[in-house]
Amino acid sequence: MHPMEKLVPSTLYTTEMEKRWLYHSLPAAEEIQELGKTLNINSQLTTLLWQRGHRDFETAKNFFRPSLSHLHDPFLMKDMELAVTRLKKAIDDDEKILVYGDYDVDGTTAVSMVYRYLKSFYPHCHFYIPDRYSEGYGVSPAGIMWAEENGCTLIIALDLGIKAADMVTLASHKGIDFIICDHHLPGGDIPQAVAVLDPKRKDCQYPFNELSGCGLGFKLLQAFARRFRDENEVYEFLDLVAVSIASDIVPITGENRVLAYFGLQKLNQNPRPGLKALKEIAAIKNDMDISAVVFTLGPRINAAGRVAHARAAVELLISQTEAEANDLAEKINTKNDLRREYDLSITEEAIAMIEQNETLRNAKSTVLFKDTWHKGVIGIVAARCVEKYHRPTVILTQSNDKITGSARSVKDFDLYQALESCSEFLEKYGGHKYAAGLTLERQNVLAFQKKFEEVVSSSITDEMQVPLIEIDLTISLETITPKFIAIVKQMAPFGPENQKPVFEARNLQVVNSLSSFKDKHVRFLVGQKGNDSIFQVVGFDQVQHYQRLAAGDTFRMAFSIEENQYNGITSVQLRTKDIKFD
Repeated sequence: MHPMEKLVPSTLYTTEMEKRWLYHSLPAAEEIQELGKTLNINSQLTTLLWQRGHRDFETAKNFFRPSLSHLHDPFLMKDMELAVTRLKKAIDDDEKILVYGDYDVDGTTAVSMVYRYLKSFYPHCHFYIPDRYSEGYGVSPAGIMWAEENGCTLIIALDLGIKAADMVTLASHKGIDFIICDHHLPGGDIPQAVAVLDPKRKDCQYPFNELSGCGLGFKLLQAFARRFRDENEVYEFLDLVAVSIASDIVPITGENRVLAYFGLQKLNQNPRPGLKALKEIAAIKNDMDISAVVFTLGPRINAAGRVAHARAAVELLISQTEAEANDLAEKINTKNDLRREYDLSITEEAIAMIEQNETLRNAKSTVLFKDTWHKGVIGIVAARCVEKYHRPTVILTQSNDKITGSARSVKDFDLYQALESCSEFLEKYGGHKYAAGLTLERQNVLAFQKKFEEVVSSSITDEMQVPLIEIDLTISLETITPKFIAIVKQMAPFGPENQKPVFEARNLQVVNSLSSFKDKHVRFLVGQKGNDSIFQVVGFDQVQHYQRLAAGDTFRMAFSIEENQYNGITSVQLRTKDIKFD
């Protein structure tokens, strides 16, 4: 299923809910001293490394100096040998191959990568993306029928298929084999495919189990190329892999960090025409990081499948000329504008439904249903409701005589487990701890809403319902030197499980230039008692602190460090996450 959407600050969705500050544990002084001496860096930077699990010279070196040689041997994955052998046989025997993938960013990047790679040396190749509205998520009977009608005898399923045992059986009766590349949790039955590549299989010993769907497709190509072609050909597709890793919100650790690191390099220096066109249409001038991909490229690629058919996203990503790519990017950008309109209007409706109903306002969960809501944006709406009310949320709409929904959660609350507890009312469901999709009959909506609220109420803690800011360590402003910033930058790419460090500084005061802008943000110069360091601060959705900041009250601040580029000049600014007054 689809990951939790990250959101741009907006007055419509912000709350002044008190935030909980959680301090990461600190290592013993002797551990820091020993590691710091080995690495020749100060205690604060050593602490950041230790907190991320890099506690000796070798792991720290690998962290700071990612290398493609750090990628695991793809043949360590269960069924990889079978997958590569079957793919080679299909090519040798001139079989028609169908590359089949999900309609989200992870699926469309995976399909684009595998299709374009195979097509570069093998002509009998097609791709298929199921229609979000008529077919829904996963391998569909319509997809199997298309394969049969077009003479395809091998389907490579990407970012789906692990729960498609019945469809794999149907295909085999028609003489069609499956290679499945999926990163979702398997159900009870592993499909009887020729090969099932999924590191989350209990019987798979692969060293890293958090690859994206596109990342799994990459491992298949890497194995095939290593055995039969030139492995360097596969590295040309790392820009697509990086986009999938960012957009699917998978951990930026281990193999994902290596793939993202080199994928971002390619995306910034020499992207394929489709991604280059998207960057231009989004007016991206600086180098992109994971966050920039999540906010700019991801939504545009997703928009194709949200408001129309995701085939358009693949056509863009496999385009080979700038002219073709620019034309397709324009069309996708128009769809993204339409997606944004749906998103905002439905979110307003959803929030109004909650505010006007006392039971919903006071509930521990949110389950909302309206049969006219656009299926393509309900996941985004669910995420926006979580942002505002900070509780597990399910948004439902009608699609093809069924009720379909997207669910999003809060930190530490297992949404998938909660849906499992409500399975008596669900026709199907799937996803992750924090994001899931579900289908049910209309007559079960109220019963599901009641049961879901019961499950959430019995298991969610008070802490889970309070927005959380995780703080790595407390520092003095004078710690923030050019060398300190340079080393923190080398910890990128930042993302889940390798977040940009968040610091706390105390005994702070506004020095000068306090202002508010757009009625919701603040900007000021900050100083600290006891040292002369002064920094520019920007606080999005922090305008509620304006009066006390103006009064000169001392405060402590949770913040991250940014480099701000404007008119060719780079300056350091602190982005505040929250302010607490002494």
